[in-house]
Amino acid sequence: MLAKDESVEKLSSHDASSDLSNRHLLILYGSQTGCAQDVAERISRQARRRHFKVRIHSMDDYERENLINESLVIFICSTTGQGDEPTNMRKFWKYLLRKNLPNNILNQMKFAVFGLGDSSYVRYNWPAKKLFKRLLQLGAQSMLPRGDGDDQHYLGIDGALDPWLKKLWEVIMENYPLAPSLEVLPDDILLYPLQKFEENNEKINNGEMYARLIKNERITAYDHFQDVRHIELAIDDTEPKYYPGDVAVIRPKNLSEDVNEFIMMMNLSDVADDTFILVPNDEEHKIPSHWESPLTLRKLFKDYLDIFSTPRRSFFEFLKFFTTNEDHIEKLKEFCSAEGQDDLYAYNQRVRRTIAEVLQDFSSAKIPLDYILDMFPEIQPRQFSISSSSKAHPGQIHLTVAIVKYKTKLQKEREGVCTKWISGLIPDECSIPIAISRGTMKLPTSTSTPIILIGPGTGVSVMRAFLEERIHDGATENYLFFGCRNKDKDYYYEDQWKQYIDAGQLKVFVAFSRDQDKKIYVQDILKENAQLVWDIVHEREGYIYVSGRSDKMPTNVMDAFRYIFISEGGMNEEDAEKYIKMLEMTRKYQQEVW
Repeated sequence: MLAKDESVEKLSSHDASSDLSNRHLLILYGSQTGCAQDVAERISRQARRRHFKVRIHSMDDYERENLINESLVIFICSTTGQGDEPTNMRKFWKYLLRKNLPNNILNQMKFAVFGLGDSSYVRYNWPAKKLFKRLLQLGAQSMLPRGDGDDQHYLGIDGALDPWLKKLWEVIMENYPLAPSLEVLPDDILLYPLQKFEENNEKINNGEMYARLIKNERITAYDHFQDVRHIELAIDDTEPKYYPGDVAVIRPKNLSEDVNEFIMMMNLSDVADDTFILVPNDEEHKIPSHWESPLTLRKLFKDYLDIFSTPRRSFFEFLKFFTTNEDHIEKLKEFCSAEGQDDLYAYNQRVRRTIAEVLQDFSSAKIPLDYILDMFPEIQPRQFSISSSSKAHPGQIHLTVAIVKYKTKLQKEREGVCTKWISGLIPDECSIPIAISRGTMKLPTSTSTPIILIGPGTGVSVMRAFLEERIHDGATENYLFFGCRNKDKDYYYEDQWKQYIDAGQLKVFVAFSRDQDKKIYVQDILKENAQLVWDIVHEREGYIYVSGRSDKMPTNVMDAFRYIFISEGGMNEEDAEKYIKMLEMTRKYQQEVW
């Protein structure tokens, strides 16, 4: 859909130019999981077809002091957490918020903003909305209303993106018309690749930092449907210090046996171990800095390319050029058309088909090596809340990881790339590439301030870090509300909580949803302890922390607090809502969901 709540300035005709020397377009993206980057790259290909000289960067990698010289910019930004900016947008956003920036500093810029979000969240597309507003405040001119992509649409982000892009190019081409001798390159013409492979026989080097795996223990019962692991990693004193609430960023790998099968399917066995270097065909296209060089195809597929992910639409747009079977070509053209999006969704997204499986179906496809990086996405780093305190466990990082397995209409079980890799790692025999990212939730400065921790399922991971830190520092006013299915199957860290309870350092309230006929959840036990909760929050000015899945839980928990404020605080609904807003504004109600 197109947002209609902001003003759009009319671009004057004298800005139009058919001069190729002026056809410069900058695309800046903020991406947490790679989706916004994929959209940015799709727009880049469309711009190249319209003879624009394109530069594409993550917002934090761009030299933001040069923004005052940019005349045409498209911003693509996703949302993380509860309406937060993605990690590679935060420095850029902080720069835009500087109070000393004049309100006309960007008056030379024409811009467009598209946000990627999920309308089930309260702060839907918050970063895109704030960015759009701030650019207008700094004098930039919007070419069209902000676009709001929504994961809840049955076509996903494309449901809003496709019509938005159609309007965007209409506006841009009206103001930047082509010379009569040029025309837009049609979709049936293959663009040149963004990089090429060159032979190189130098020894492969290794520049990554690693943590040593010392424990990989299942903490759910073996007859429980969900496999959840407690992971312990050893780090040395030179590693960055982490704090409660911080996040471990892990770059997973594909399994060697899966990669070997993929190489055989692609008929690349004879060249899989030849060394090469990647050379960009465009000076603006950079090879990721953490990639080793030289490379082999085997290492590229194992360590860097997400060959078992569900392909995005751009994959099918490229694939149709490399397929020789006429039926395959016809089907791929249908998938790439506006009329074929329902069929593509049914074939691809609904059943979570993988790139490898698509290539099996379209077996006549022969992908040139130079187009591999255009078609196969990079394996994106995964984020896990750190579940330990560095004070309680010096030199260690603990994680609580749910192994992702699920079924679709396809026979083969679906597995998460990262957790499939983690589940097979053997302690003391391997190391894991890891980085630390600052989290969004912070503890109160005083240990005497009471805290309520609400963490059902693996949402308890960050709560464990908070509790270990607080209890190490002498805090005793700690209240944990935990939820799981069964006491004997998935009550994570029960023995540790018992030690804290016996020492008078923690009070625990647990909802076992399946241990009785009536299902009980964390919001129910909050209401059962309404008087205590009101006393902690209002009388003793305590803090509330919520962590877990972003389905119904966050809303149900907030509704429970609203109920408590009405029943125990004597408020009406409007006052209770204002009270919750006040707690959020003062950071006394913090949540981190996924």
